[in-house]
Amino acid sequence: MKTTHLKPKYFVATLLLSLPLSVSAQIQKDGDPQQQDVIISESSSNIISTVASFLLIAPDSRAGAMGDAGVATSPDVNSQHWNAAKYVFSDDNMGFSLSYMPWLKNYVDDMKICYLAGFNKIKQNQAIGYSLTYFSLGDMTFTDINGSVVKQFNSKEFAIDGSYSLKLADYLSASLTMRYIYSNLTGGISVNNSEETHAGHSVAGDIAVYYNKAFEGSKYTHILGLGANISNIGTKMSYTKNNSNFIPTNMKLGAAYTLELDQYNSITATFDINKLLVPTPPIRVNDTIVKGKDDDVSVPVGIFRSFGDAPDGFKEELKEISYSMGLEYWYSKTFAGRMGYFSEHKDKGGRKYLTFGVGLKLNVFSFDFSYLVTTTASNPLQNTVRFTLGLNFDKLKK
Repeated sequence: MKTTHLKPKYFVATLLLSLPLSVSAQIQKDGDPQQQDVIISESSSNIISTVASFLLIAPDSRAGAMGDAGVATSPDVNSQHWNAAKYVFSDDNMGFSLSYMPWLKNYVDDMKICYLAGFNKIKQNQAIGYSLTYFSLGDMTFTDINGSVVKQFNSKEFAIDGSYSLKLADYLSASLTMRYIYSNLTGGISVNNSEETHAGHSVAGDIAVYYNKAFEGSKYTHILGLGANISNIGTKMSYTKNNSNFIPTNMKLGAAYTLELDQYNSITATFDINKLLVPTPPIRVNDTIVKGKDDDVSVPVGIFRSFGDAPDGFKEELKEISYSMGLEYWYSKTFAGRMGYFSEHKDKGGRKYLTFGVGLKLNVFSFDFSYLVTTTASNPLQNTVRFTLGLNFDKLKK
């Protein structure tokens, strides 16, 4: 029999990316030996768990500086992650970007997320987008029960996707994205009484819409953006022969309002809400569900049931919504200052943090930077930084 011992970073990563359910139960007998009263003692958390959760991490610096809000903001080259329907409203015909983020850098030095994104306009009303997200969890050391090293392995995950977006009307567009997801955390090592593991695979898609319209006022120009994206609608992923898990199907809804003060100055305020469309874990006692609904269901059933399957009903469903809000100021379409806030209910993960960032856009190149400050003590995300370098091919050709 083999057991697995890993570096401390594995447990931190598992905490942030898997976030397992924590529920305790106690059975008490009364005077009648034929009857039992089941007393459920819930912990303060009932956190939804998925695999390949790196798909939910904001990969670029612009949205990362605005509290992870991006479904309704103005289009940029990184719209592939947030809302690919925005591409057809871009002022540019082609673009490319590279983002880099050290992950949990306060704890480990070899975990990182890299993000490549690009797009091309086919016509004025059509565009294609593409991206690669690569997440390296660094080197893992596997040992047997005696502490002898069995294997060294670099755990990694990635997703490759392509999108097509179409302008449906002067102010409205829609997009479809297809995605392949790969996750290899163990390198095929056997665990749990020699149960073999393997890399996980999944195929998923996004459906998104975007509305963008400018209104001319007496003194200023007002621009309203609305966006919606249901992402990662796809097959379950398995790492062993007998188990499969949901990937993070997620719904983003957002609005953005831009006030153009003059030809040099503009301010944007944006607000997003996010909800996972996967089942909420029920409360079990001795493998028997005593509160909530069975979470071993198909993907379509899980998506529709996710709006009403929480053990504590509607009030718990509201707790499963996280909020992102951000501000962005542009001067002369060259320099940007950004800030934002992200909030998640304490019973559903409890992530709360402030974000800040800057952006610089030149003729051909652009550079964006973001920095994260947590508002809770001992948060592993503290001091997270992101870097994004963009390339404008239109201006490069000129």
